[in-house]
Amino acid sequence: MKRKKIIAGNWKMNLDYFEAMKLVAEIKGMVDSEVRNEVSVILFPPHVYLHSVVQQVKGFDKVQVGAQDCSANAGGAFTGEVSAAMVAAVGGSHVLIGHSERRKYFNEDAQLLSQKLEQAMAHGLTPVFCCGEDEHDRASGNYFRKIAQQLEEVIMKLPADQVAKMVIAYEPVWAIGTGLTATPAQAGEVHLHIRNLLAATYSEPLAESMTLLYGGSCNAANAQALFGTQGIDGGLIGGASLKSREFVDIVKMLA
Repeated sequence: MKRKKIIAGNWKMNLDYFEAMKLVAEIKGMVDSEVRNEVSVILFPPHVYLHSVVQQVKGFDKVQVGAQDCSANAGGAFTGEVSAAMVAAVGGSHVLIGHSERRKYFNEDAQLLSQKLEQAMAHGLTPVFCCGEDEHDRASGNYFRKIAQQLEEVIMKLPADQVAKMVIAYEPVWAIGTGLTATPAQAGEVHLHIRNLLAATYSEPLAESMTLLYGGSCNAANAQALFGTQGIDGGLIGGASLKSREFVDIVKMLA
């Protein structure tokens, strides 16, 4: 079964407005003129730029726009929060759920992530659910169990038809922003582990249809080797997504 190939750019809390608009214009132009492979590009700018980025790529099907997070609440007195309905209303198509930085710095637990997933799906957003182990779990050999726990507590409580609409991103926490990267073998075994978990919980066809991304200091120097590993369907790109030339070069590597 042919799975959707995705390169997603998570801008995190970077760029002023003018830098953001310049970056998206450059990416759009390069993707339009250079990218011939069937790859979906998703940009995840800060919330305040969502509408502007959506307008920049309007009518250009090769680039979609998502939010870096959404509230667990539908609306109300939650100062500073952005609801899934708001993301959808300005044209967002995807949302990151459970990024390791949200788990670490904002103490997001399984219950909260489940509520966010519910909100995202209720408003037609495609969740990109992030999972991954920290340095201790990797060193102790507990990383398979940790990833299984993260999926079982949130994803695998949902019916198959909802899970089938999601994207899962494996992001080893020890490789985010550190310059370290999982080897193709390390990334490949975890992607296989995730598919086996999905197959055991749901079915082999569902597991084989799911798009799984690798995230964790993925850049132009290592992307080709990672994408050449069976079971890896693209990348969730951090720092390299802030450089239009490098980001589009990564998109072109995903055959």
